Amino acid sequence: MFAVIKTGGKQYSVAADDTITVMSLAGEPGDAVTFDDVLMLAGEGEPTIGAPFIEGASVAGEIVEHKRGPKAISFKKRRRQNSKRKRGHRQDLTLVRITELLTGGAKPSGVGTAAE
Repeated sequence: MFAVIKTGGKQYSVAADDTITVMSLAGEPGDAVTFDDVLMLAGEGEPTIGAPFIEGASVAGEIVEHKRGPKAISFKKRRRQNSKRKRGHRQDLTLVRITELLTGGAKPSGVGTAAE
């Protein structure tokens, strides 16, 4: 069984025990998170597609760590003008391990879940 969730303006296809990298989430490593914006659930039978989200469906996960993405460098040079500009950026990311996919309004089995 897998699901398609939406978080941080992006969509992710997840299954139980997957590890995904998403935009920075509030919380400490070891905290539980719940993604309520489930766009699609698929399993043995016919897939369920939300309009836009599936009522009562959620995905539970656990924050593994906070990290930063690779460095992106923006460099502009205007030749023969003695003008240049260099800027760098590293995106804040969160590593999340998906623990379970929930349907029918079921609550996560983990202790102390926080809504995302």
